[in-house]
Amino acid sequence: MNKQLLIYSLLFFGFILTINAQEKRKIEIKYAGRLNVDEDKYPGARILTRDESQQVHIGHESIELWCDRAIHYGKENFIEAYGNVRMKQADTVNMTSKYIEYSGITQLALARGEVVLTDPNTTVSSDTLYFDRLKQEAFYRSGGTVVKDTSVTITSKIGRHYMQENKFKFVEDVVMVNDSSTIKSNYFDFYSDNGHAYLFGPSTITTPESETYCEKGFYDTEKETGYVLKNARIDYDDRIIEGDSLYLDNARNFASASNNIKVTDTINKSIIKGHYAEVFRGEEKDSVFITKKALAITVQEKDSIYIHADKIMVTGKPEERIIRAYYDARIYKSDLCGKADSIHSNQKTGLTKLINLNKFSSLDKFSTARKPIMWNLENQMTGDTIHLISNPKTEKLDSLLVFENAFIISLDTVSKTGYNQINGKRLKGLFNEQNQLRQVDITQNAQSIFYARNDLQELIGIDKAKSGSISILFDQGAIEEYTRLNQVDGSLSPESQYDERDKILKGFDWREEERLTSVDNLFKGDPPLELPVIKGLEDYVPPKDFFDEDLLERINQAGSRATENIVLSSKTLLGNLLKFNNQFSSKTWTKTNLSIKTYKDSKNTKAYQLISNTEKNAYMFQSNRTFGKKVKFSVWLKGKAEISIIIRDIDEEKTFVGLKTVNITPSWSKYSLFYTKNNENNEIKVVIGGIDKNENVYIKNTELINIPEN
Repeated sequence: MNKQLLIYSLLFFGFILTINAQEKRKIEIKYAGRLNVDEDKYPGARILTRDESQQVHIGHESIELWCDRAIHYGKENFIEAYGNVRMKQADTVNMTSKYIEYSGITQLALARGEVVLTDPNTTVSSDTLYFDRLKQEAFYRSGGTVVKDTSVTITSKIGRHYMQENKFKFVEDVVMVNDSSTIKSNYFDFYSDNGHAYLFGPSTITTPESETYCEKGFYDTEKETGYVLKNARIDYDDRIIEGDSLYLDNARNFASASNNIKVTDTINKSIIKGHYAEVFRGEEKDSVFITKKALAITVQEKDSIYIHADKIMVTGKPEERIIRAYYDARIYKSDLCGKADSIHSNQKTGLTKLINLNKFSSLDKFSTARKPIMWNLENQMTGDTIHLISNPKTEKLDSLLVFENAFIISLDTVSKTGYNQINGKRLKGLFNEQNQLRQVDITQNAQSIFYARNDLQELIGIDKAKSGSISILFDQGAIEEYTRLNQVDGSLSPESQYDERDKILKGFDWREEERLTSVDNLFKGDPPLELPVIKGLEDYVPPKDFFDEDLLERINQAGSRATENIVLSSKTLLGNLLKFNNQFSSKTWTKTNLSIKTYKDSKNTKAYQLISNTEKNAYMFQSNRTFGKKVKFSVWLKGKAEISIIIRDIDEEKTFVGLKTVNITPSWSKYSLFYTKNNENNEIKVVIGGIDKNENVYIKNTELINIPEN
C-alpha cells in the first residue's frame, strides 16, 4: 500500500468512527407501548407512553431510563420523562423520581419530585437533583439527605456528590447523625468510603459524653477520633477543655490538647492551664495530665489558690479530686505561699501536702538539706513534710502541720539583721479568721532564739533556750507571747555576749529570696518555652460552581427550547450569593462605625441589632462576583429609622449606585432593590447604610440573587 492510499484509508476510518460516535450519542427509544405527536403542545416531539406490560424504555450510552410517559425531542436529543421514573448508569448509579429531563448533548439530568440517587456507598434524597454524567457529580440546593450504609445520615441545604472520589461537600445547616455522634456545621466535607469528615465554620460534635466545638476540624466517624482547631473546646459533664489544638478519641474517652490550654472543673470550681494536656474520662481513668507552664487554680470567692509545677495531674471522681503537682512545685495565695518537689492537694478533705523527694537531695553530707518551705506573713516554715489543712466549705485555712525537723524563722522587724527561730521535731499551727498564723506549737526537743524587746521596741536581749515544747502566739506575723514547757536550760543575755554563730540554730536556712510575691512569680526561673506551630488542616476551599464554564458551554451548545428548564436552572442555581447572609458579626461583612449585637425576637428567631458608633452614616457591606446581568438585593428590617440599601457595580469605570431609601417600621418587613448590569460578570457590592446614632435598626436574612433576563 502506498503512502497516499494509507492516508486516505486513515481519514476514511476516522470519518466512520466520528459518524458512529455521533450516532452513539443519540438518545435511543428501546420500547414504548404507544407513540403520539402533538405539534401544538410539543412541536417536533414524540409522545411515548407505557402499556400494561412494561414502561417506556430509553437508552443513551451507559444510561438506561424507564418511565410511564416521555416527551422525546429527537432533533434536540432531549427527553422529558414522567411517572415512576428510574435512571440507571451501568452498575454504579440508580436514580428514581417523579420527573427527569435529560439531554444527550449536555449529558446533564435534572430530576424532580422525591428524588433518590444510590451508588455503592450512599443514598442521596432531595426534591430536586442535578446529575452531570460526564463529571460524575450530583448536586442539590433546596435541601437533601445523604445516607451511608444506614449508619450515617447527613442533611443539608446544599450538597455536592463527587462520585469518583466518594466525596461530598455540604453547605448550610449541615447535620450528620450516626450511632455515636451528631455533627452540625456550616461547611462540611465528607468521604463516604472511609467516613472522614472535615468541618469548617462554627461546628459541633455531640456524643452522649461530650460536646466539641470548633471552627475548623477533622473527625473520623468510624473510629470516633478527631482533631479540632480555631476556638476549639470540649464540654464534658463536669469539665471544659479549651486550647489552640484538641485531639479527641471518643471511643476511648480520651482527649489531648496543645497550646494555650484551659481545663475548667465546673464542679470543684478549679481551672488548670498549660500548653500540653491529656484528659481521660470514666470512673476508672478519670484524670487530667498537664505540663508546659502547668498551673492549677482553685477558684475561691475572695482569694484563689494557685499551684504551679513542671507537671500537674488531677485524678479522682468529681467530688474527690486530687491535684498532684511535681518537680519544682509552688503554691501561692495572697497570704500564704510555698515550694516543694511535689505538692498534693485533696479538694474533698482540704489537705495539701508539700513533699520533697530524696532523689533530688545532694550527696554532699555538709550541704544544707533541701526541705519543703512555706511562708505566712513574716514567718518562714520548713520541715521534711508540710501539711496544710483548709475547710473546703468555708474556703478558710484551718491548720498547718510540719513533720520532722520543723523550723520556723522570722526576721526581727526592728534590727533587720537578727532572726527569731524555733525548731523541733514537729510543728502544729492554727490560723485565725483572716487566714493568718495565730498559734504555733513545736513539740519534742524544741529550741528557740527570740529577740526580746520592751513596749518601746528596745532590745532587752536575746532569749535562747531548750525545752520539751514551745507554744507561741502571733499577732500580724510578730510574736505576741510564748510559753516553754519542760525547759531544760535558757538564758536572756545582751546581744553583745553572743557570737554570730550563736545567734542561729542548727539547720538555719533563710530563703527569703525564694519567696513568691505574686502569681507571675510562680514561673520565675522556669526555662523559656517555645510553643510548636499548629499545623494539620488546610483552610476551607469553596467548591467550583457546579454549573462551571465547561457545563455552561455544553448547555449553550444544546441551545434549544427543549433545554429551557436546565438553562434557566443554571442561571439561578447559585441561589443566595451572599456569604453568612444571616451572620452579620462575620468578618465577611465589612463594618464602618457599626457594632453588631445578637437579638432574638418574640418568635425566638435569631436576628441582629445594628448600633451606630457615630452621629451619622454607619454602614456595612459585602462584595460578590455575580452571574447574569440582573440582580436583586433583599433584606428584612424592623425598627424606627430611615436608612439606605444600596447596590454598587464595582467594575464600572464610574461606579453606578442603585439606591433605595426606606423608612423601617417596628414590624419585620422585606425591602428589595433591583439592578441591571452592563456586564454580567461584574462584581457587586451591597450596602446597608445611613444608620445614625440612637436609631433602632434590627436585621435578618439578607439575600442577593441573579434574576433571569426573561
